[in-house]
Amino acid sequence: MKHFRHQHHRPKKNTLIIGREPIIKAFNEGKALDRIYMQATVHGEVIDKIKKLAADNNVPINKVPVEKLDHFNVSNHEGCIAQISKVQYQDLQAVISFVVDKGEVPLFLILDGITDIRNIGAIARSAYALGVHAIIIPDKGVGALNEDAILTSAGALELLAVCRVNSLMKAVDDLHLNGIKVFASEMTATANIFDCNFKEPCAIIMGAEEKGIYPALMKVSDEQFKIPMPGEFESLNVSVAAGVILYEAMKQRQ
Repeated sequence: MKHFRHQHHRPKKNTLIIGREPIIKAFNEGKALDRIYMQATVHGEVIDKIKKLAADNNVPINKVPVEKLDHFNVSNHEGCIAQISKVQYQDLQAVISFVVDKGEVPLFLILDGITDIRNIGAIARSAYALGVHAIIIPDKGVGALNEDAILTSAGALELLAVCRVNSLMKAVDDLHLNGIKVFASEMTATANIFDCNFKEPCAIIMGAEEKGIYPALMKVSDEQFKIPMPGEFESLNVSVAAGVILYEAMKQRQ
């Protein structure tokens, strides 16, 4: 049986900022950028300024060959193209403080290695409907949360807080420092989902279907659980599994 990959559509030109000075101007105007595609061989004072602005604003830089930039079918890119974000990313600590100040019990979802933006969109749709306060994603290894992701989420990605971090390990540390327990969904775990107490402040890690959760991240989680399945099948689609888990969390909290 053949395996077909999703096609990667070229972003619309009105979602791109092309060239070095326009990117600096976008930062100075406070525009939300999803990421910057930078030719691997470029250097100089302006490039250093872009790198610093990107670091200060937690915008990932993808170093790519010039052929990747040419694929965008734009001229005069000067080795730099930025993609405008459709999602306004939030600071994790600010979201935690906001939730606690409202008197609510934090519920977060951590996505590790989930690269399919349609899966992320579907997860966001369930997360928003079932009471999740924020989704936490890494700044590397995740596609741009573009129109396809927002369409799949039925608009939930524009309503739900999304925290993009440069280290999921550090994000777990920050959650722990705020008294938030971290669960990990793992199909080989001995405990099952119904044994978990999701009433307490908690975050749930979901891993990619192929690779699962990164071992070091699994190690720093507090508890691991599985979804029991009487059918002899390896695993659920990650967005379906997220819906099952979050429904259990919502049921417990009600």
